[in-house]
Amino acid sequence: MGDDTWRRAGWAGAAVGVLAVGAAAGVAIERLAIGRSVREKARLALDAEGPYGTLRGTPGRAFADDGTELLYEVDEVDEVDEPAGAGAGDPTVVFCHGYCLNEDSWHFQRAALRGRVRAVYWDQRSHGRSGRGVSQAGPDGEPVSIDRLGRDLKAVLDAAAPEGPLVLVGHSMGGMTIMALADRYPELVRERVAGVAFVGTSAGRLDEVSYGLPAAGVKAVRRVLPGVLRTLGTRVELVERGRRAATDLFAGLVKKYSFATKDVDPAVARFAERMIESTPIDVVAEFYPAFAEHEKTAALAAFRNLPVLVLVGDQDVVTPPAHTEAIARALPGAELVIVPDAGHLVMLERPEVVTGRLADLLVRAGEALRPEGAGRDNG
Repeated sequence: MGDDTWRRAGWAGAAVGVLAVGAAAGVAIERLAIGRSVREKARLALDAEGPYGTLRGTPGRAFADDGTELLYEVDEVDEVDEPAGAGAGDPTVVFCHGYCLNEDSWHFQRAALRGRVRAVYWDQRSHGRSGRGVSQAGPDGEPVSIDRLGRDLKAVLDAAAPEGPLVLVGHSMGGMTIMALADRYPELVRERVAGVAFVGTSAGRLDEVSYGLPAAGVKAVRRVLPGVLRTLGTRVELVERGRRAATDLFAGLVKKYSFATKDVDPAVARFAERMIESTPIDVVAEFYPAFAEHEKTAALAAFRNLPVLVLVGDQDVVTPPAHTEAIARALPGAELVIVPDAGHLVMLERPEVVTGRLADLLVRAGEALRPEGAGRDNG
């Protein structure tokens, strides 16, 4: 890559960086009085002691139509606690995570439902423990699309839940994945889906989101960011070293765009940071353009007449409440929940609200939940 290209990328990166620093200015101020070594020790302690992301189930794997390996885990119903009449007719609940996260982002919901419902948790391609997207490999690789993710979900369903009713739960990109599934396989939704939950997601028009930045700043970011990410994606080792060196700024940005309140458990905030920082920069670059192209409002029609939950944090700046309200308008029978004092990672910030509403959805979908406290140790 020539010097001119890197110079242009440098200026573009600087523009994005200035906006990012401005967004994180409050975080930087509050950190001035705390030594970096102290913060690093605190991170190590949280990594060592935090229980989040430790729940595991029976592993399985599916293969996408391009050969990408997709890993999933299944939590089965505890037979000893299974009530009479339950079993084959109960739905399998399938959880789909968001961009730069992994299946562990559902930790609190998994802990609450563990042993009480059959549940599948999976890692999207190039995320978590799943394989890197085969069709994205190499200089001539195809772009990631939300449609591609919908086909991936179908492969996971074929492997992990090939029959019986389904309840689909998706956060952010995971919700978009469910919409793409419905767009391509409406008959599957019609024949097998008993309920759906859209958490902090969007059916389209994501290119209009401001992310809490001034209008001029948003325009600059949209103009330069795709090219910057493509450039940075070719220098993975260099970028990852830089990201590690700027851990304080990175942590501040994660907190700002993930949570709304300052009293989030530090271990939870660190858990979210760890998930996001584990996503390689070239994966971030591969997926980013897909969101501007995402438009699946028409596909929502497949979920009419089903029990539907649409939920969002009232201070979500990534997929703002207006996008959830648009989904609710397209599905007039849906339960609309706007969670106060919550950001984009609402399932981690307000887990009791999200889990409670999901439990209500399962009841509405015909699932008889096991008595409170039944099943495995919630860990």
